[in-house]
Amino acid sequence: MLAGVLVPHTLGALAHSDGDVVLHAVADAVLGATGLGDLGDHFPDSDPRWAGTDSALLLAAVMELARQNGWRAASADVNVLLEEPKLSKHKEAMRRRLSDLLGVTMDAVGIKARTMEGFGPIGTGQAVAAQAVVLLERNG
Repeated sequence: MLAGVLVPHTLGALAHSDGDVVLHAVADAVLGATGLGDLGDHFPDSDPRWAGTDSALLLAAVMELARQNGWRAASADVNVLLEEPKLSKHKEAMRRRLSDLLGVTMDAVGIKARTMEGFGPIGTGQAVAAQAVVLLERNG
């Protein structure tokens, strides 16, 4: 799962939740920008309730928490770091899903894929990572 979209590949994430690094990065960006901690504070991996959880549910809960604290998303930009699979044919669906989860238009969401050109765990296909920036604005 990447940005709430099933991206077929022979390998998958080994994680406590569903391992969607894109949604985790976006949720952490929202929490950080609002001063509300991080995913581990709200959904610790030591709590069995969150085992196998759909990361879209985690992001929805984070967005509700942000709303309760007076914030809404304006835009998001995500870098996905992985060697494979190639994401070009999945990026539009990923942007659509992320725009739905954030409550913004699709043109306010960027998804980019980067390789590490064979360097380190990501470059050798052993890992995937995501970096996200979310612009928030005050409600009202």
